Amino acid sequence: MDLETSPLALPFPDMPAIDGVTLRVARARYKEWDRCDLTFVELAEGTSLAGVFTQSACASSEVELGREQVKSGRARAVIVNAGNSNAFTGHRGREAVEAIQAQMGAALGCGADDVLVCSTGVIGVPLPKDRAKAGIEAVLQAPPCTWEEAAAAINTTDTFNKGAHASAIVGTATVNVCGIIKGSGMIAPDMATMLGYIFTDADVAPGFLQELLNAANAQSFSCITVDGDTSTSDTILACATGKSGAPRITGWDSEGADAFAAALGDVCRNLAQLVVRDGEGASKFIEVRVSGAVSDDSARRVGLAIANSPLVKTAIAGEDANWGRVVMAVGKAGEPADRDRLSIAFGGVWAAREGVPVDDYDEAPVAAHLKGQHIDLAVELGMGDGAARVWTCDLTHGYISINADYRS
Repeated sequence: MDLETSPLALPFPDMPAIDGVTLRVARARYKEWDRCDLTFVELAEGTSLAGVFTQSACASSEVELGREQVKSGRARAVIVNAGNSNAFTGHRGREAVEAIQAQMGAALGCGADDVLVCSTGVIGVPLPKDRAKAGIEAVLQAPPCTWEEAAAAINTTDTFNKGAHASAIVGTATVNVCGIIKGSGMIAPDMATMLGYIFTDADVAPGFLQELLNAANAQSFSCITVDGDTSTSDTILACATGKSGAPRITGWDSEGADAFAAALGDVCRNLAQLVVRDGEGASKFIEVRVSGAVSDDSARRVGLAIANSPLVKTAIAGEDANWGRVVMAVGKAGEPADRDRLSIAFGGVWAAREGVPVDDYDEAPVAAHLKGQHIDLAVELGMGDGAARVWTCDLTHGYISINADYRS
């Protein structure tokens, strides 16, 4: 399937190498395509691990095993297969994952449970063991590659490669945080919403790294939606090699903890927004800002009700300032709301205030705003101090075309 690059695409950033992280890619040919589709990340001994995973009741074997592996707080390798999700494949799927873990563990001289495997692609087709074995043999012999080459190899229906970088001062040392991600469709927030990998040379205790990733996820990956569908394979992993020479971070009282948390949060938010920018068929990036809710969680749920509404998304695709559809979405969210306190604005222009249309409302600047690629939609509930931001994209004919042909 040949896809045009999203009009919302951003160039891949310059990203420094992370000491203790080696990237390699190879061709396992999980689909009939002429590209690398197997990514191998070798991690230094002592690397700390954290992760968040899909809450799907039909999760893949990779996710089930990953949830258990993250509890150990350590990792030596990450393997990513693209083109086949290996989900809903029963014991055959699990056996394929375990074979990959055993093969890679033997090559690295580590335990099989130190090798994390992720797969993405078509659901319901067992991962072919012969291709997996040959792919591992090939990737072990492959030369180190760049961040962008690794980002390209994990893609499926993505139209551009996605990466983000931030840095922080911990003690007297500069630590780097680099991340790559794939995701374009089947995107709805439910702990994690795609395959994403974040690496840092900071020295972070596993338990605290998990705490920081959970917090960052709540403000990033769990605040995006493309189509309201949650994948069987969604995984976000964070790996800290400790090779920067910076002081160890074990909790909020540690030197540099706040700075590192901010850098991790920046990378997660940027990666999450890149997924929305590559939403299948997307032509507009939409930020929904909800304020005045009874709590932050309530504001987030209202924001997601708006962002997941096909009527809202198609109106924006058609550049129609139909704020009545926003009223509908707020009303169906199942959260505390009062019609007579509700206010709605597009691009900073209030169309309705406290339950009624604005008397002198001029739709011209709103119409001009909706012709752009970056749409700002604000909702004030007037119920409390809760606030949240949610990111989504519009819904166009392109989404139907991509998914109608997905298995072709």
